Amino acid sequence: MEFKIIKLPIRIKRSVLAFGAQQKGSLCLARGNRAYLADGLGDLSRPPDFQRFKKTALYFLKRNPRILAVDMHPEYLSGKFTEGLKRNKKTIQRIQHHHAHIASCMADNGLKGGKVIGVAFDGSGLGDDGTLWGAEFLLCDYKSYSRQAYFLPIPLLGSEKAVREPWRLAAFWLSRAGWEKKFGLNPGFLRIIDKRKWPFLKQMAAKDFNSPLTSSMGRLFDAAGAMLFAKGVTGKEAELAMRLEQAAVIGKPSERSYGYKIIRQVRGCVIDPTMIFKSLAGELTEKVPLEEIAYRFHFTLAKITRDAALLISRKSGIKKAVLSGGVFQNQLLLRLCGGLLRDAGFLVYAQKQVSCNDSGISLGQAVAAGLKE
Repeated sequence: MEFKIIKLPIRIKRSVLAFGAQQKGSLCLARGNRAYLADGLGDLSRPPDFQRFKKTALYFLKRNPRILAVDMHPEYLSGKFTEGLKRNKKTIQRIQHHHAHIASCMADNGLKGGKVIGVAFDGSGLGDDGTLWGAEFLLCDYKSYSRQAYFLPIPLLGSEKAVREPWRLAAFWLSRAGWEKKFGLNPGFLRIIDKRKWPFLKQMAAKDFNSPLTSSMGRLFDAAGAMLFAKGVTGKEAELAMRLEQAAVIGKPSERSYGYKIIRQVRGCVIDPTMIFKSLAGELTEKVPLEEIAYRFHFTLAKITRDAALLISRKSGIKKAVLSGGVFQNQLLLRLCGGLLRDAGFLVYAQKQVSCNDSGISLGQAVAAGLKE
């Protein structure tokens, strides 16, 4: 059985087996000051991958872990697998997806404890309010977290169909930005919108039917990519996000950013990127080079990250920023966020030994569950 051995900065008193997420399967056994991570187990919805996951889980279960750590999402097969193990009188802990991402990065960097500002950007993970999170600013340590800021949640029109047809996401943001009356015009980024379906989708959102709310950064990239590349349908995970990064890398660096709002509320700050999409529409209409637009999009997100972290820091006094989640596989975004945060006086931590995507999440689940005991 192949696995990575990770030295932990903290000691786990009762051994934990963590079961990871869904699409990028992994398992992690933590005990004492060591973690044993089996990653790269694939998409658990595929029977061959799930069988490999099950075989690895049974191998780790022979080590008699006392705690089982799973994601909060009730439909993840990684969590459902543990339901048959309850009769063995093991403690089962559900760890919030983005808290696990940040805890994973903290352990990966040898942080012994204390509060950090965790920036978790990914596709989606179930939040404790029942919505799909994905662009979160958490004030947290290994044991607990509080959601301090997040991107404005929008409806996934048609649920998973909105992931495969990102024109739906672009249409929502453009409508919010006041561009709906122009949907009949000829620019390529507007031609991707299905004019017959759009009225029905708006009704779905208004009636809260098959339109779960998400604050996902991955979906924000999908919406922007659908516009820039006039591609309303995608078949590969993160296809448009990768194209955006590739375009931005060859774009001329600039400190010009698009507009955005950070709205302070009682339960945390809400980041509203509507003005970004209004600007994207304007620049695409004016034939601004795509590479320049893509770079400016990345720089704007980095600037938002710095500004949100500064707001949290001023209130909390915390100057450690921990960046994790699959969107941070985007090296340009990671570099821009890290640079602006360091310039603002933060110590910045990103993943080293363990992936920032969901294949590294079981490490965070294990240390979070182990220290809660």
